[in-house]
Amino acid sequence: MEIRPTTEQDRDVFVDTLHAAFGFFPEPPVEPGHGGWWAAYEMDRGLFAVEADGRPVATAGAYSFELTLPGGAIVPVSGVTAVGVLPSHRRRGVLTAMMRRQLADLRARGEVLSVLTASEATIYGRFGYGCATYTEQLTVPHHRAALAPSRARGRAGGAAGGADAGSVEVLARSACGDVLEAVYDRYRRAQPGALSRPHRWWQLGAGKPPIAPAKRHVAVHRDADGVPDGYASYLVGDGRVLTVDETIAADDAVHTALARFVLGHDLVSEVVFKHVPPAHPLRWQLADYAAGQPGKHTDWLWVRLLDVPRALTARGWPTDGELVLDVDDPFLGEHGRHLLTVRGGRATCVPTDREPDLSLDVRDLGAVYLGGTAPSTLVRAGHVLEHRPGAADLADALFRAERPPHCLHWF
Repeated sequence: MEIRPTTEQDRDVFVDTLHAAFGFFPEPPVEPGHGGWWAAYEMDRGLFAVEADGRPVATAGAYSFELTLPGGAIVPVSGVTAVGVLPSHRRRGVLTAMMRRQLADLRARGEVLSVLTASEATIYGRFGYGCATYTEQLTVPHHRAALAPSRARGRAGGAAGGADAGSVEVLARSACGDVLEAVYDRYRRAQPGALSRPHRWWQLGAGKPPIAPAKRHVAVHRDADGVPDGYASYLVGDGRVLTVDETIAADDAVHTALARFVLGHDLVSEVVFKHVPPAHPLRWQLADYAAGQPGKHTDWLWVRLLDVPRALTARGWPTDGELVLDVDDPFLGEHGRHLLTVRGGRATCVPTDREPDLSLDVRDLGAVYLGGTAPSTLVRAGHVLEHRPGAADLADALFRAERPPHCLHWF
């Protein structure tokens, strides 16, 4: 078995092999000129596992993204994708060899983080990835969809959940691609855990709606000056169910205005929000709290630290403190003890021989890295070992993000 890089000439075979690994067939593009959800594959970043005769039996790939960290830093990351092994070659160590080769390649690029979305949550922990962001679905029956009046005043004099100085315009997806791209880019730069959507993705219609050219209506919100600052992509389908692919908003007031719009849509039975961030206030904004029916709370973005000191010094920190982290990386056979010192929102991270405050696996460090999982939760779960009383509480305060991390991008 050999693992080799792929080239542009391998694209069709790569796509066919990946689909065969999952038991699917490639679907024709929604519109001519678009190559399907896989159109943005970066073939110079792909890998094949091939038999002696050159026949590929497994694939792995990576996208070039940017990730927004707590504190506002934006760093390049590899978005691992297209990982699949033909059913005839599973449980032979092919996937392990592919993952080990890929991690070596990512490190050679100088990147400090790798991310992915997992088809099965049990697969990637053994390769050092930890679940770092979560998302959930919220369903609201139309007859119980009224929003409660808001007494809070938001930024710039606007009501956080009430009156809105802007406006909402309904456009066809085909008529507002540039607007969606610009609004999303503004949003992702301020949202911890959000990934970039390269222009190439929008240009090729890669991914899922609203990037893909599938038919959608888009409610575009404009501020008082007419500048687009939010959107909701939606479709009314079978049973008159209105499904919102995603809601992108510059702030809570804009999100509320868009939620009010879709919840007030006539002739629908219910509204389904597919991606609601953890601890989002939408359920509390309903006049009937119980009308919001949560469902499909799931893992989303998984994070893998490729260079622990550089990754820890890249993000911002909300409070001062000092921790000694004993980090084990069993998949790569590495171990390090790091003194993390935070002052004024920035950190230093150096090797140390001091006794550890916390001992943890690199996958657990990935889980807490964006602030979406509290270190104390992993202590209680038996994943992280607390050596000094109070160390987990300090870690909770240090790793906390300014707002819950959330990733909407599918890849």
